[in-house]
Amino acid sequence: MKCRRPQLHFQTGCLLAIFTAITATPAIAETAANFATLKLSPDFNPAQGIVSGYTGGSYSLSAISNRDRDKKACIGFADPTPDHILILEKDFAQLKILVNSGGYDTTLLIQGPDETTIRCGDDTGKNKDASISDRKWKSGTYRVWVGTFNPQVKGNYTLTVQQQ
Repeated sequence: MKCRRPQLHFQTGCLLAIFTAITATPAIAETAANFATLKLSPDFNPAQGIVSGYTGGSYSLSAISNRDRDKKACIGFADPTPDHILILEKDFAQLKILVNSGGYDTTLLIQGPDETTIRCGDDTGKNKDASISDRKWKSGTYRVWVGTFNPQVKGNYTLTVQQQ
């Protein structure tokens, strides 16, 4: 499409095409994920809080944030694109998010509902799989990365969200 013609209908068409391209891009980036999206309301069925995926990547999660809101270190490696999108339709007083990889050393980073609220998790007790148990989850969209302690480690996992 040429946009240099002085006629109004061509200029309007070009402006509309440019506006559409600019406004469509952020919406795609906001909701894109490598794997499943979870959409949860209070008292959800436990089966609704389970998704799966696989690890692998060399993007350092500390590039998103070195520390979370509780000053815990954000570590691990994953793909730059979030693995999952978690949509909370209402506020939750307490949630626990657990990774089960069957033995890989996993990490977690959850960003949302705004870009500055970060939660990070690493080992759960003696288990090398990551988990996050936290309070005051506001409604909104969260981006979830499941990482590994070392880059490029490929392994299947199950991610479970539990209401507490």
